[in-house]
Amino acid sequence: MPNHFHLLIATKVNLSDDLINKAIQTILSSYSQAINKQENRTGSLFQQHTKTKSLESNAIYAETCFHYIHQNPLRAGLVRDIENWEFSSVKDYAFLRSYTICNLAKARLLFDLPDDGSAFLKLSYGIILKENLDKIM
Repeated sequence: MPNHFHLLIATKVNLSDDLINKAIQTILSSYSQAINKQENRTGSLFQQHTKTKSLESNAIYAETCFHYIHQNPLRAGLVRDIENWEFSSVKDYAFLRSYTICNLAKARLLFDLPDDGSAFLKLSYGIILKENLDKIM
């Protein structure tokens, strides 16, 4: 997204939201310092503070968040098809690129995702349509 990003992170052990939030803040701060040094500038690169939310206790909500992240560029009107957003992991789950930084096996296990790319896209679009119907009714 042009003005924000989403990460869905699975940890090996239960960590507090505060600890994860602090770790991401450290990463973003280090990144900002490096860019500022490289570009000979000062100031913040990111407007908003990091927000974390534990999804551990609600598997349905976690899956909704998973699909929301992929649908976000479509909902914002940045693309006509979710698979066209260059910076989305939807391309990984739909097998539309040859590399991935995602743990596809873990996501498939957690969210019961199809192993077939076109079936994944059909599922994602079905969820979009269902949510739009819910808004209309």
